[in-house]
Amino acid sequence: MKKFLEGLGGLLLVAGVAGVIREVTGGWFHFMGLTRFLTENVGFLEGQELFTNVVVAVVGLALAVGASRIAKD
Repeated sequence: MKKFLEGLGGLLLVAGVAGVIREVTGGWFHFMGLTRFLTENVGFLEGQELFTNVVVAVVGLALAVGASRIAKD
């Protein structure tokens, strides 16, 4: 379970950072379209793309760090 949570946290971190880069550069950076799917299809997140990507990156970092602190069974 520890490795799964670390991997999921890492994936969310990379997706969030890629989304931030895409928003800052005006949309030409199409790597990891996961967060674009999230921000375009969820109504209350429209217009908040940069903030949403930052939150996804922070949640991914927190999940990865939290999972790495779990004691190995």
